[in-house]
Order: sequence, then C-alpha cells, then structure tokens
Amino acid sequence: MPRRLALAVGLASGAALDALIRDPRRGHPVALFGQWAAAHERAVYAASLTDGVGFLASTTLPMALLGRRATRRARSPLRRTAVVATAPWVVGGGAGLRRAATDVQRSLEAGDLEAAREGLRSLCARDPSGLSSEEVARAVVESVAENTSDAVVAPLLWGAVAGVPGLLFYRAVNTLDAMVGYRNERYERFGKPAAKLDDVLNYVPARVTAVLAVLLAPSAGGSRLRARNIWARDGARHPSPNAGQCEAAFAGALGVSLGGTNTYDGHTEARPALGDGPAPAIADIARAVRLSRSIGTAAAVLATVVALRKHRR
Repeated sequence: MPRRLALAVGLASGAALDALIRDPRRGHPVALFGQWAAAHERAVYAASLTDGVGFLASTTLPMALLGRRATRRARSPLRRTAVVATAPWVVGGGAGLRRAATDVQRSLEAGDLEAAREGLRSLCARDPSGLSSEEVARAVVESVAENTSDAVVAPLLWGAVAGVPGLLFYRAVNTLDAMVGYRNERYERFGKPAAKLDDVLNYVPARVTAVLAVLLAPSAGGSRLRARNIWARDGARHPSPNAGQCEAAFAGALGVSLGGTNTYDGHTEARPALGDGPAPAIADIARAVRLSRSIGTAAAVLATVVALRKHRR
C-alpha cells in the first residue's frame, strides 16, 4: 500500500472512530497533554515573550517528534494505516463536541439552568454564572461553530498536509492557545506566541469550515445564499481572525444572530453582532450540531482527497 493511500485511509478511519467510539471520561490524551503542559508552565513561567516562545517550542515540538517516530516505526502498510487512524481519534473532538452541546440542550429543555451552565464549561472558557437560558444557547452555538474548525476540520487538514506529526503539532498548539492565549495580566506576553501561532495554523481551516457551512446549510434547514451573504458581510467583524469566519457562516446557515457580551475570567468583552436573525433558541443547538456533523463528514472526505493528491510519491 503506498504511503499516500495509508495516510488517506487512516484519516478517514480516524474520523469514523471519532464518530463511533466514545471519548474516555478520564485519561483522554488531549487532557493528559494539557495537564503536562500546565505543570511545565508552572515551572518555566515568566511574563516575557521569550519565555513564551520557549514554552511553546518545548511543549509542541515533542508532539511532532512523537508523531514522526510513531510513523517511522510503523513499517508495514497495515501498521502505518493504524497509526494514522489512531491520531485523529486521539486529538479530534467532533463527537465529544456534539455530545457536550446536546447535553446542554437537554438540560435547558428540562429547565435545569444550573446544569446547563455547568455543562457549558466543557465547551468554552466564558463564565457561565448568571447566564440566562437564551445566553447559554447562544454560547453553545458559538462554541460549536468555532470548535468545528478547531477540533474537527483543522486536525484532519493538517493531517492530510503534514501527516501524523503535523496533526499532533497542530493539536498541541491549539490546546496551548486555550490554556494561555488570553489577553490578561498573566498571559498577555507569555501566551502571545501560542495565540499567534494558533491564528496562523487555523487561518485556512477556519475558512474551509465557513465554506462547508455555506454549502451544507440545507442540512440544518438553512439557506446557502443567506449563509454566504452573512459570512461575506460579517466574517471579519469578530475580534478573532478565524472564529468570526466560522461563527458568521453558522449564523447565516442557521438564520440566527450571534455575538453579544461575554465574560472571561472576570474580563467582559462586547462582541459585534453576526447575522440578521433572532438570538438562538434551544432548538437551534440541535441544528448547529447537525451542521457540525455534516461539516465533519465533508472535511474527512476532503482530507482524504488532499492526502491522495499531495502524497503521491
């Protein structure tokens, strides 16, 4: 089996595994990496860009080297395919994202606002205390939109372009951005290298996610034309160069308006409105989940095609 075929089959299989096999509640590899990175941060932290670069390199490069070593040690086509298939399941988060969003929806439908707020913590870093059910629903839809790119589309595309080393490296950078990429007193300088690199690595995947959201809008009962127009108009209004692309496309596809006031670790941010429709209702969470699932399937197909075309030798 040629290497390009092993990579393509492995990526497709890994995407299927992520959809079929439930993530472990404890000991998930991404969580373990986060725990190790947090311990390393405590040991090396200093409020400087230089130390932030050192922290970034010393935590992400080992992941790329691990991927390279695992790939090289898998000499047979079957083992090579198995290694590639394991990586998207290990670092991907499509099924977990959709399950977490659905759990919050069920809590809201049952009238258990406290459980819904608590469930929101597994989806985003914003402070859920005091949020109304409508605000929780908006937060879930926004998180599904952004994380469909970060946890589903981007890992598959980086795996297709750079194999298992690229996939693991990307997920490590993305995890660090979630940990230290905040504009607060502690991380303004130390976390900036991780945040900026994450922006670079997600530039193309975020826009691929937006394109797929436009094309697949009917899977969530939406309009391709409306999704395209809202994405083109509002995609650049968000303070994040990448999250806004995904959120605007989802807003147009779902016919809702996203954006508003968010609180992160005591810091409040006013986000511009994306879209023209009403604020998301509880039922719109299920529609966002359907759209995310459709995008994940399309991204797996796209990654397979890219792997076959790029790795011809």
